Amino acid sequence: DLDCPSSTFCESVVCESSVYLGLPMRPPFSNMVKSAFLLNCKRSYIMVRIVNKTGTANISVFHGNGDVMGKSNGTANEQYFSSAPQSADVRKTLEVTLRDHPVTVETSNGVFSAHRVDLGTSVLLRHAPMPPLEGTFLDLGCGWGAIALALALESPEATVYAVDVNERAIELARSNAEANGCGNIHAGTAAVVPGDVRFDVIWSNPPIRIGKEALHELLMEWLPRLVSDGHAYLVVQRNLGSDSLIPWLAEHLGDGYEVGKYASSKGYRVIDVHKLA
Repeated sequence: DLDCPSSTFCESVVCESSVYLGLPMRPPFSNMVKSAFLLNCKRSYIMVRIVNKTGTANISVFHGNGDVMGKSNGTANEQYFSSAPQSADVRKTLEVTLRDHPVTVETSNGVFSAHRVDLGTSVLLRHAPMPPLEGTFLDLGCGWGAIALALALESPEATVYAVDVNERAIELARSNAEANGCGNIHAGTAAVVPGDVRFDVIWSNPPIRIGKEALHELLMEWLPRLVSDGHAYLVVQRNLGSDSLIPWLAEHLGDGYEVGKYASSKGYRVIDVHKLA
């Protein structure tokens, strides 16, 4: 009774020998998969339960391009789901440039984009407009702090909140802020942000791979906290649902907001969410 868009596709995904048979992706489990079971099937994605020798995981896969959207346990993609990553905390030093600001930062395993500034974040930093000189800003899903650092360096008089679920990422964001003289960054879980705080600017490379429902819940928790005439700029890969996210946000945020494509580059969209005055 599943609403299955393609039985052939689903059969290839839940194949006993390898869940990744015929799919153009970089599999976190390679050929270690022992078995896989179809849990749910929608028109845009399916969810399977995968069993390998290290345990089990639920993974959502977009129908049509096979992109892994997320998993519930294990070390692959743990930066999206684990507050305490299980991978070894091996620190690396990077020298990067964030909106013309050269910085030296530390990263580590179990944190998003540990080896570089990822392409999506680079697109956002290149295309987002100059933030106000002061105000209250948010980097949602901060990782080791690339976006928060850019905001803080562009607007030293602003207060920048950097929010993540990953404690290792939060620790890195804090230490990177201190190392680069950004005392205006406050990194932590959502609890670090007082409930009455509203944001003039939100910049985010949101964690798309947590799955559509969780992503929608996350965005609807934070976007309504924009001030009047405030803007959020979100970077989302086109083949991971950016074009469908725009009308969804417009519908669910309502008449008090304008939502549209601000820029496109290298397969990514920068989405502008404007809370009307």
